[in-house]
Amino acid sequence: MKSVTVNISFQDTLLDDIDQMAQKESRSRSELLREAARAYIDRNKRWDRIFAFGKQVAMEHEVQPEDVAREIADHRKTKAAQR
Repeated sequence: MKSVTVNISFQDTLLDDIDQMAQKESRSRSELLREAARAYIDRNKRWDRIFAFGKQVAMEHEVQPEDVAREIADHRKTKAAQR
């Protein structure tokens, strides 16, 4: 896979944290930032799938946002009453 070099600006304090973490893990700054980017992208893709699944289930069961809000409010009242 072809690599491309990019220039990114960081605040000094953030760059210090990045360098400290890279040194702690015995890897380069580039390796650490690549892994951070991958993790960020993967996490967002997982959330996209979760929200798509929730939307699909809501449509199948004809659940509206106000239904969810009502259920949350009812649950909180129940929990408060149990205290």
